[in-house]
Amino acid sequence: MPERTKPAVAVLGLGRMGTPIASAFLDAGYRVTVWNRSAAKADPLVERGAVRAAGAAEAVAVAPLVITPLLDHDAVRRTLGPAATALPRRTVVNLANSTPDQARELAAWVTGHGADYLDGAMMALPETVATKAAFFLYSGSEQAFTTYQDELDVMASAHYFGADPGSAEIHDLALLGTGYAALTGFLHAAALLASLGTAPDVFAPLAARWLHGMADFLPELAREAGSAAYADGVSTVDLNRTAVDNLILVSRANGVAADVHQPLKDLLDRRSADGHGQDSFSSVFELLIPRDTSGAH
Repeated sequence: MPERTKPAVAVLGLGRMGTPIASAFLDAGYRVTVWNRSAAKADPLVERGAVRAAGAAEAVAVAPLVITPLLDHDAVRRTLGPAATALPRRTVVNLANSTPDQARELAAWVTGHGADYLDGAMMALPETVATKAAFFLYSGSEQAFTTYQDELDVMASAHYFGADPGSAEIHDLALLGTGYAALTGFLHAAALLASLGTAPDVFAPLAARWLHGMADFLPELAREAGSAAYADGVSTVDLNRTAVDNLILVSRANGVAADVHQPLKDLLDRRSADGHGQDSFSSVFELLIPRDTSGAH
């Protein structure tokens, strides 16, 4: 079976993520055309073999796969607008920060001009592009994902979440929410301990070790929440309610704002008041999920 020919790739936007993405394609042996509003940003890539396009339309015209790691939805529309006539038979991979509705709107615009569309969310830092630490989420055209999965994997391991172009953005926000909760909890804990003389960099290794253990517990939480089986949990609502109450009390006693933990306290209080104090901590899920008027999930 003949070896698959690598398609030409266009990267529009050479900011914090665009430059390492273009570099990754060059490292992998692809023919890469780059465009950036400030043309000088392309100089290091051109020295390594990339082709500098005079405009976005020129870049799109020479590459069947078009990557847009731009700042936001509006930047993508401004960039692709002048290139609309070059879009037929292209695949656009939008990696800009977008809302689900913006992703859907852009998908309709792109496909209306004869191109396939994939929306992508980058779970990576510039230095982790093309490493095992990074992964990107995609949704939109399944055919485009299948056709170009090898190329998507050049940037980071690629994960597909269905035909709805907004799905990748929703999954991205869910992952960010998980991370923000953990990071905010760490910063609160660091502030509490700093008030008692323990520096954040001393506390950080302990927190990291604890969070690794918490991550190992996620599959069990997911099993309980997915099956609504909360009776056999090892960490109950009332047990955690006492711990959160104490955390808030000690924080305030040491002049540290405890606002970050008040929403969790409210949820645990509600769950206990409803008679579920001996259910697993994961039963808080029941207060968060939407329900129809019949009370079903």
